[in-house]
Amino acid sequence: MSSRFSHPLTAVAIAVVVTLPWVAAWVTGAASGLGHLGTVVVSGLAVLGASFLLAWGAETAEKDVPRAFALAVLAVLAVAPEYAVDALYAWQAATDPSKANLAVANMTGANRILIGLGWSGIALFSIFKAIRGRDDTSVVNRDGYLRDAVTLDPSISTEILFLFIATVYAFFVPIGAGIDWVDTVVLVGLYVTYIAIIIRGDVDEHDEQVGVPAYFQAKPKVARFASVLGLFAYSAFLIFTAVEPFAHGLEELGLQFGIPEFFMIQWIAPLASESPELIVTAYLVNKARSTAAFNALISSKLNQWTLLIGTLVVVYSISLGQYGKLPFDLKQEAEIWLTAAQSFFALTVLVNFQIDVREAVTLLVLFVSQVVVEFAIIRTFPEAVAESHSINLLLAYTAIYLLIGVVLLVKRREDLKRLASLTVRNVRGEPTPEPGGAD
Repeated sequence: MSSRFSHPLTAVAIAVVVTLPWVAAWVTGAASGLGHLGTVVVSGLAVLGASFLLAWGAETAEKDVPRAFALAVLAVLAVAPEYAVDALYAWQAATDPSKANLAVANMTGANRILIGLGWSGIALFSIFKAIRGRDDTSVVNRDGYLRDAVTLDPSISTEILFLFIATVYAFFVPIGAGIDWVDTVVLVGLYVTYIAIIIRGDVDEHDEQVGVPAYFQAKPKVARFASVLGLFAYSAFLIFTAVEPFAHGLEELGLQFGIPEFFMIQWIAPLASESPELIVTAYLVNKARSTAAFNALISSKLNQWTLLIGTLVVVYSISLGQYGKLPFDLKQEAEIWLTAAQSFFALTVLVNFQIDVREAVTLLVLFVSQVVVEFAIIRTFPEAVAESHSINLLLAYTAIYLLIGVVLLVKRREDLKRLASLTVRNVRGEPTPEPGGAD
């Protein structure tokens, strides 16, 4: 009996079964009558099942397509709910200008969660698993207090450099007090160029798989393709249909406990919509695939920081019936600057293809402390006063991120040159060296 339960398809069946209550509720229309708690539970299980199916599909696909492309597809599907939520606010902004601020708030919140919780959490989780005895070659022990680190594959240099370019450009977006067609051309153009580069790459010598991916990779090519498409299609359906109700249910539960609506939209809703990505990367780390986990997170950040921002004005203009710049206020200008500054600091951390415990903890502490302090401000002061204090807080944290980032980048300027050189090699299709890099 134990052999039956250890069969890879058993895991697939379990993942599918936990999604069926949501599918049944969605198909029959019963989802609207579940109540907020019921919706969170049922849709949350669907998101959990979809995350595993999505991860298995991406790992299986690595046998036939470049790993970077497989992870890029995974990243797009995993963060698709965030696109849907932001697109909804951008669409509504055509008739209700206040929704434009919500679109920017949701977008900046999602991006900061991805780094503040995602990058730092996955690094710390990877190192913790290695300390507990998990054999993960990407985790290295270094002399010094809290100096153990996760080492990234140099092939990720393309994603890091493109994200660096997008981050530098993002500092200029608030100058126009809105997102316009120039931002669309630049940011979407960056992402299209990135995809054009990675899709030309050779199929990597993929990691030896076990369990579900190994089972599907052993099948003939046609069956393998069908399996990957099936896993991607079903998980995409679940993510598109379940994550928005999951996020909305969490919002409503939060409001019942007195959490301000704007705070919920900026933090709780994005956290729910990012959950598939966070689950997938935690799964990869648990399989001692920390490098793949980080590649997926960096790819997610890149498409959110380029494609997501760049397409908001397109959705807004279609809803408006003519071209229009998506406007935002001073508070959202500060939010974008802070998000860009956090991204800048995080990239200076990764420029040497390593992130150690101290750097991960710094990312986590800065992120959490800013959210906690701002929440305290919102709950303590009247709305107008709270907004003024919040803007000052955001600008202060922006300065902190930039100061630390600039100091680190000056120290690692040779690593930045190496990063650019490796990206050129990737573009030319030349092999990249083994993981390593400067300390």
